[in-house]
Amino acid sequence: MSSSLDQLSLLSDQLTEEERLLRSATRRFVAERYLPHAGEWYEAERFPRELISEIAELGLLGANLEGYGCAGMSAVSYGLVLQELEYGDSGLRSFVSVQGSLAMYAIHAFGSEAQKQRYLPELAAGRAIGCFGLTEPDSGSDPGSMKTRARRDGSDFVLSGSKMWITNAPFADLAVVWAKVDDGDADSIQGFVVERGMPGFETPRTHGKMSLRSSETGEIVLEDCRVSADHVLPGRRGLAGPLSCLNQARFGIAWGALGAAKACFDCALDYTKARVQFSVPIAEKQLVQAELADMASEIVKAELLALHYGRLKDRLGKLAPAMVSLCKRNNVGMALDCARRCRALLGANGILLEYPVIRHMLNLESVYTYEGTHEIHTLVLGKALTGLNAF
Repeated sequence: MSSSLDQLSLLSDQLTEEERLLRSATRRFVAERYLPHAGEWYEAERFPRELISEIAELGLLGANLEGYGCAGMSAVSYGLVLQELEYGDSGLRSFVSVQGSLAMYAIHAFGSEAQKQRYLPELAAGRAIGCFGLTEPDSGSDPGSMKTRARRDGSDFVLSGSKMWITNAPFADLAVVWAKVDDGDADSIQGFVVERGMPGFETPRTHGKMSLRSSETGEIVLEDCRVSADHVLPGRRGLAGPLSCLNQARFGIAWGALGAAKACFDCALDYTKARVQFSVPIAEKQLVQAELADMASEIVKAELLALHYGRLKDRLGKLAPAMVSLCKRNNVGMALDCARRCRALLGANGILLEYPVIRHMLNLESVYTYEGTHEIHTLVLGKALTGLNAF
């Protein structure tokens, strides 16, 4: 990662020694183990599962959680780690985000002590993989309209329904699934831990994606899947549970998107300094310098915003949902715009997997949409500002 942007923000000078060490270790892992194969994995629609044990050894799974084998990183440290992972690829960051900020966080926040002891050490060590089942084919931005049901049968529950666009689902050992219990009222939404091998639990893979190709995405299909009472997450009922998990993931995404933007910027900067047209490097042209200056300004502002909110989160223990929406909306929108502009600076070469820009650009089209679309976060901010609900 080039030092050009850091010279404009002096971000490194604002970090603790521990934060810098964590960032450096993750950066080295991405540079040595992921980036040399990033293009081929993307083209092959393959997530490198062979790297999971190394990711776990770095303490990156459930990194911001306390206890149960988790690293207990600060919010800023965790954000810096996710930024480095997404410098490699959004699919790499998505794997870590879903494992930690969604599946593990849900169990950590809402699980019983027995569930925490049973699942979290295995997930932190990468010996078990988790996914998070909330989104449905007809229930995306409106999760309260979910159709997945949990019917009581004695002390057990029988789950029926389907979830869609579930990261890690094809190879997950367990899924945190949200369903409506009995009466179908929104307040009856409950979380369940469903394990691989339970009858009626299937996770077919989604093929043909043109974005996030290095992330394994699938469905969760539940056909009268019976789970015992000890698989119910007892800590929270209603939509507040899954939405609080999403808030954790969105904060990480706001950091991760910075990594994608920086990867595109670094590539464009190097390319324009080396690409000679009309006898001079195109970086010498005013229009090219204007593009680079605009992007650098936006990246630096977005990173300082993430750092500010990260410090607040560490001090307060949480952020208001509107703050997280603002950061996710701003930083992902900025990163997608930068990726598109960098693609243009590379000209025809910008569409080649030899360069990271097109890969990041296509990935960011998904990041712009998931964990709350850009438009939904706009309405969250609108409600926070006006007090009026436009949903």
